[in-house]
Parts: sequence; structure tokens; C-alpha cells
Amino acid sequence: MTNPFRTIGVIGKHGAPNTGGVLKELLQYLQKRQVRVLLDKRSLGTENLSQDYLERDELGKNSDLIIIIGGDGTLLSAARSLVDYEVPLLGINLGRLGFLTDVAPADIQQTLDEILEGDYREEQRALLHARVIRDHQQVSESVAFNDVVVHTGRVARMIEFETYINGQFINVTRSDGLIVATPTGSTAYALSGGGPIVHPSLSALVLVPICPHTMSYRPIVVDADSRVEILVGEDNQATAQCTCDGQIDLGLLNGDKVVIEKQPQGVHLIHPTNYNYYGILRAKLHWGKRL
Repeated sequence: MTNPFRTIGVIGKHGAPNTGGVLKELLQYLQKRQVRVLLDKRSLGTENLSQDYLERDELGKNSDLIIIIGGDGTLLSAARSLVDYEVPLLGINLGRLGFLTDVAPADIQQTLDEILEGDYREEQRALLHARVIRDHQQVSESVAFNDVVVHTGRVARMIEFETYINGQFINVTRSDGLIVATPTGSTAYALSGGGPIVHPSLSALVLVPICPHTMSYRPIVVDADSRVEILVGEDNQATAQCTCDGQIDLGLLNGDKVVIEKQPQGVHLIHPTNYNYYGILRAKLHWGKRL
């Protein structure tokens, strides 16, 4: 089969000491396969290599596939910046967990041999779009791959907020905050907050309260097309914040409204043919490991 990925972009974990060796091995391999390689100027601009360096938007426009070298955080950042271009992403794991970056550095050549022959698995993952509304005007926005979190900006101070789903009032809560997660994000912050693991093929959102000041408020799962609104209380003494994927901070004031909806475009992930979601859960969460 003809290689479906003739031009491949590469994004690396900025400043990571082990990125360079993996990058050089990857470039040597792709050159042998006569693949055009484009490097991300933002993350790899300091690498002294004879390749084309492009800004992130140009990388998205001109690549058939983008390979991310790093951990899940690197892929989260890349996915947010590339969502408008709908280019497939493949992750090489240099991090610790590797829920999203599922190719080990030792398996690069074997995995890419298969992928460049058209033998791979592809799936689409959902993202969220968060907007902050203040005095009926949008003041900030961001997309999120894992989660949007409204939380207190100060230690040991709760905030009060109201939650609505599709315009219907859910509750008023005093807590450390609320996590709104995609199925992908159900194994991140939401999981540590007591939320369920949701298979990424499901069309769902998970709402997980953070240390609520009541024993009766439990995580809930709703349809992915739901519109979630979080209205920050007017009388909070603690400052509230809105964080996307733990990487983007949208400042909040008392009385602000955070509107969270499904992003129209999804993320296309490329996996090896032996990709097994349950196997990843088993390995990363140590299921069945004897104590």
C-alpha cells in the first residue's frame, strides 16, 4: 500500500533532555523512508538540524501526520493548537503515564514501518470549548482535551457556584470546584477526584465535584452535546479560576459565567494495530498487581 503520510510534522517536549536522541533516530528513519519532515519551530527551534522549521499553524496546514515526542502533556498542548486542522496525531511516550502517547521509543521503527504501510488504527477523541462570560460579554476562551476545571485559587478556601445543564438548574455548591471532563480526561484529574473511567468511544461528559461541602453530591455523566454553565457566586471571598487541561488559566471574577460545550472539531489519534485501551488501563493503573 502507498504511504498515506508523505509529509510528517514533528513536535517535541520543549527543553526535555531525552527529546534530542529520539528526534535524531526518528529523522534518520523518516529520511530513509523518503518522507518529507517538518519541525515545529515553537518546541524544536533550538535543534540545529537541516530541516524545515514552521510555526504551529503552518505545521498543521502542511502535514499529513504529526508525531509528538514527549508525554501526555505535550500531546494535550499540541492537540489544542492543531484542532482546527484535523491532522492525525501519533504520540511517542517520553513521559510517565502515556495514556495518549502510546508508542515506546524502542518501538519507533517497527511501529512506523506498519503505519507508513497503512497498517494502523485511528480514532477520534472529543474536545471541550470553554468561554468566560462577564457582564454579558465573552472575555476569554480556550479548548481543552482532558478537562475544564473551575476551582478555588487559594488553599483551604471554598467557592460557591451554581451549575446548569442545558439551561436546567442542577444545584448550588460550596466546594473546591468542579471538573468537567471528556472521556479522555476521565483518567486524569477527574479520576483522582473519584470520577468514573469512561471509554473514549462514548459520547459523554463527566462532572466531578472537588471536595464538596456535602456528602450527597456525587460525579454524574451526561451527554457530550450538553451545555454546562457554571455561575460563580457573587460573594466568594476566595478567587475562582478556570483551568483547561491544567495548562491554560482563564481568570474569573465573582459573578462570571463559564460556558462549556463540545468543540465541533475532534482530535484524530493514530495508534499501532496492537493498541488496547484496556491493556493501557491495566498497565498504567496497576490493575491486578499484588500488594
